[in-house]
Amino acid sequence: MKVLFVASEGVPFAKTGGLADVIGSLPRALINQGLDVRVVLPKYGVIPLHYRNSMVCKKTFTVPLGWRNVYCGLEQLEHEGITYYFIDNEYYFKRQGLYGFRDDAERYAFFCRAVLESLPHLGFVPRILHCHDWHTGMISVFLQAHYGNHPFYKDIRTVFTVHNLQYQGVFPKDILGDILDLGEEYFTLDGVEFYGQVSFIKGGLNYSHILTTVSETYAREIQTPYYGEQLDGLLRHRRDRLHGIVNGIDTDYYNPATDPHIFVHYSWETPEKKQDNKKYLQEILCLPTRHDIPLLGLVSRLVSQKGLDLIACVLEEILSMDVQLVVLGTGEKRYEELFQHAAGRYPEKVSANIMFGNTLAHRIYAGSDLFLMPSLFEPCGIGQLIALRYGSIPVVRETGGLKDTVQPYNEYTGEGNGFSFTNYNAHDFLYTLKRAVHFYHQGPVWSKILVNAMKSDYSWYKSAQKYQDLYKKLVMDAEESKTQDRQMI
Repeated sequence: MKVLFVASEGVPFAKTGGLADVIGSLPRALINQGLDVRVVLPKYGVIPLHYRNSMVCKKTFTVPLGWRNVYCGLEQLEHEGITYYFIDNEYYFKRQGLYGFRDDAERYAFFCRAVLESLPHLGFVPRILHCHDWHTGMISVFLQAHYGNHPFYKDIRTVFTVHNLQYQGVFPKDILGDILDLGEEYFTLDGVEFYGQVSFIKGGLNYSHILTTVSETYAREIQTPYYGEQLDGLLRHRRDRLHGIVNGIDTDYYNPATDPHIFVHYSWETPEKKQDNKKYLQEILCLPTRHDIPLLGLVSRLVSQKGLDLIACVLEEILSMDVQLVVLGTGEKRYEELFQHAAGRYPEKVSANIMFGNTLAHRIYAGSDLFLMPSLFEPCGIGQLIALRYGSIPVVRETGGLKDTVQPYNEYTGEGNGFSFTNYNAHDFLYTLKRAVHFYHQGPVWSKILVNAMKSDYSWYKSAQKYQDLYKKLVMDAEESKTQDRQMI
């Protein structure tokens, strides 16, 4: 089966968040299961030069965009066994950064239309277009509106994955005809209309054949008003087409037995070597080298979604415990200053690294004993999956993918790979953290939890199989529909 992934970012070419990690690893897992999967991305100016220099031009053509005909270059690159295509237009994509420009509606409308225009030139006819997040939401709309009667496109089916419903791509109505070339019949509740504006994500949700999101719990949550971002009614309406499939991680890349970024390699069979990573991490961060107290790790965007209000509320109580805290990340100024001030007051307990560095992130996963992730909401989350892989025991709130991947430790059965709490409440979080610290000081118990965590399987294998099953069902349903149509004739 031929599948084309369409996304606005992907590792190793361009990344702002977890979407890029998925695009960098899920196609490989599907290829390993026998599918022909390729990826198409914008050709951003921020893509490293050595990748851009290796791209080969396949075709140049113009893309209709409202009343315009816009230049498009289609380029190709083979990387680690995967074929990548890049949509080139320097006016739209040769900028510093990926998003946040005043013409983002035009930029990603162009990308969606260009992807569809490029399909006859690929030498590869996908049966499935797997589109990701709002930037690709108009593909399913365009496929019906502009290509529905074209024989080349008639058998193509679309899957639309929501990675974070909070980001929706909502723009003024005047783009409907001017950029999207859509008539008023598409500006409806069942179309792309969203409170008097045009919503790219709503286009994807209404017009795609199958909808997925990145965990089973998040799929249920977004059908409620609290998590639904004013789209919960639509998601309930299409719940028979909505599937939650938890993300995985690249277990070859995130592997403490081979990771080149960490100080000492280890596995669940040699967990004692993890303490060497802790010692060296403490040394480079100028913290006292103590093995007898837990080192708490926080690797995150410093934004309210990540539950930092809970940490802020009880930070003094946390630091009154015999623990150390290492923070890595950037984000909202109030949170950056919170941790910087804490490091100033408690230099022997807190290391605040207001930056992002990949090597240091890996070293924190390898060197920390506990990993803090008390998120307000978390569609899937990747931090807790990496932490489990490295034996940094997660302390999480039971939401989205955190609930699906972290099983709370049960002292009576010995089962569980982390600690969790339900309510978004600072003292519930503090109580859970204190409980985790209590078990840290019980050596045999902690060893059991650590092994449980490191043996957890959150590779892409099972999730890739679920995507493959969805693709097959979508194609089978399409074939059955064609058979029924022929019989009616």
